[in-house]
Amino acid sequence: MPAQIVYDRTKTVVRRHVGRGQATPLHPEAVAFASHYDFAIWLAAPYRAQTKGRVERQVEIVRSHVLDGRSFASLAELDAAFAAWLPHRRSQVHRTHGEVIAARADRDRAALSPLPDQPYVVCDRHTRRVGKDALISFAASHYSVPWRKVRPGSRVELRVTPAEVAIWSLGPSQQLLATHPAPPDAAAGWSTRATGTAFPTGPRVSRCRHAPQTASSPHLLPRAWPAPAARDRWLGQLPGGQGPGRPATPCRL
Repeated sequence: MPAQIVYDRTKTVVRRHVGRGQATPLHPEAVAFASHYDFAIWLAAPYRAQTKGRVERQVEIVRSHVLDGRSFASLAELDAAFAAWLPHRRSQVHRTHGEVIAARADRDRAALSPLPDQPYVVCDRHTRRVGKDALISFAASHYSVPWRKVRPGSRVELRVTPAEVAIWSLGPSQQLLATHPAPPDAAAGWSTRATGTAFPTGPRVSRCRHAPQTASSPHLLPRAWPAPAARDRWLGQLPGGQGPGRPATPCRL
């Protein structure tokens, strides 16, 4: 990673525009991204194209030296033409810093810092309040949190990705509380058991990694039951011998 990256004043980086001489507030997601990869954000000066140097000039160079006056039948043919031109370009002397492009590129590459072990995860972030039953509600679903680590009424942060829903504590030193698999689809009204079998019901209830898997409290039971026949079939498959006509064991987290 480079020590510093120049950004244009885009909305994904700048939270709002201010007058000259004032500190520009940055977007929290951009600050977190830069902190994760350990580089500094340098904003380009407004209405000054020279700040970005010859970044956009590279498009015109490739267009005039590789694309103009030629036609390509496939992407592979285009890639081959670019690969044949690249050694010629790398042997030229750059007009800005006066060095051979290939030599300067090797020196710049050696000065880059290594990437962190874990990539930065781009996700949707939401805050929710923990209920008295150690459950939080999000997108027509209920997700459990370890009751020993949170208090009823406290707020937690949800980091939602296409693969999972991660629940983190709030504060200066955030801690991962629980992770749940993401809902199977966008439609509400599903309850997923640990085996992955689902049936229509009320709000979706998901088992997370911290929940105990014992016969006394085998599953997180749905809060809204479906038809009695479907309910009895589901209860008959639970460990612990719960079957049709027998009451369900309350969920204990």
